[in-house]
Amino acid sequence: MHEEPITITVAYHVAPGRESDFRTWAMAGLAAMSRVRGYLGGGVLSPGEPGSEWHVVHRFAGENAARDWEESAAGRQWSAHGERVARETGCRRTRGLRAWFNGPEAPPPPPPPTPPPKWKLWFVNMGAVFPPVLVFNVTVIPYLGGLNALVRTLVLCLSVTAIVTWVLMPRLQRFLKKWLYPPLQALRGRHRRRAA
Repeated sequence: MHEEPITITVAYHVAPGRESDFRTWAMAGLAAMSRVRGYLGGGVLSPGEPGSEWHVVHRFAGENAARDWEESAAGRQWSAHGERVARETGCRRTRGLRAWFNGPEAPPPPPPPTPPPKWKLWFVNMGAVFPPVLVFNVTVIPYLGGLNALVRTLVLCLSVTAIVTWVLMPRLQRFLKKWLYPPLQALRGRHRRRAA
């Protein structure tokens, strides 16, 4: 049965000041791999930002060829020598051609924030609806006394709904955001602290 090619991407944290040594070590390993039957190519990807991870990518004709390299004396010696300049932080094996044509896999999106409890939503809705209904009943409804009850109610609902939707609710949600979504705020705070 025909084996699928395999791409092995290994991430490394390189000790500060040892970047040149790491590149020399990685290129020596790729040169040694090129003498192994079933080796298809590889490369060294330097990080975009200082302090980020380096990646060594190598590709073999199949799992057996990759295992032959990893279990060989040269492969073990090369890996042991690399521990002096870098620490391996992860390894990903991808079968087939997918790794060459797809970009790096994006991390899964964060889960949507959990909705606030019903009593908090009720409180915010009451805070947004009660004031305009009260003001409308005191100032406008007395002047509409001659109109049909259906028309009066429709005018009240249209006016109050517009005020709540476009004026009051957005402001209340912004003002009470930390109270409505405390886990989301805590997560953002941790992210800011980590970035700093």
